[in-house]
Amino acid sequence: MPARRIVSLVPSTTELLCALGLADALVGVTVYCVEPREVVRTKTRVGGEKDPDLAVIRRLTPDLVVANIEENTREHVEALRDAGLHVWLSYPRSVADSLAMIRELGEVTGAGAAADALLAELTPLHGEVRARLAGRRPTPVFYPIWRDPWMTIGRDTYIHDLLATCGGANVFGDRERYPAITLAEAAARAPEVVLLPDEPFRFRRAHLRELEAFGDMPAVRAGRLHLVDGKRFSWHGPRLAEALRTVPALLGHQL
Repeated sequence: MPARRIVSLVPSTTELLCALGLADALVGVTVYCVEPREVVRTKTRVGGEKDPDLAVIRRLTPDLVVANIEENTREHVEALRDAGLHVWLSYPRSVADSLAMIRELGEVTGAGAAADALLAELTPLHGEVRARLAGRRPTPVFYPIWRDPWMTIGRDTYIHDLLATCGGANVFGDRERYPAITLAEAAARAPEVVLLPDEPFRFRRAHLRELEAFGDMPAVRAGRLHLVDGKRFSWHGPRLAEALRTVPALLGHQL
């Protein structure tokens, strides 16, 4: 049965639900759900991803709550399930996982045809990018996600796999999922490209100077320090198309 009343606790999934034609069924979103703007501004805010207002969610009487293993807490998921609500959990850690997630979410919500239409664009594009980059030397890339302390992405993360898919080699790919590091450690790994996203930490031009202090870093010497839209790298769903079409060029690969 199609979902008629949905609460989304994941910003990227809120956007995906709307891409699947479910904007009208969406009754609650988090304070961090910012896209599509014209949709989310009309929805009830249910708190943050880590601190949702469970009472507000219950009052919305959803027939589906969409959550994520990484972004939401087990305690809140279990509390919602104990209240008799149906909670669907996602946990994509690769591009292939994200494609599978789109199909599953379409099935769960009754929007299978819309999911198939989206996958008809994304799946061939994914295969084409992989094929065109096969055999090319991956570009060493540093992708920080936080400052003070500096943190980055390690293996077994969606961003790590997206970068690899687009021709990058995460210089901290030998580390745990979200390691704390120093800029000296990053410089020692000789990244040829540095990508500074605007979420979860909002990197700005002022932060470029901290990296430029490491003049021997290949990315600094080549002037390849880029401020980027973090949604392109971490949001699952329709953003993948933009990532597959644009990230290879950021990493120095012409398709």
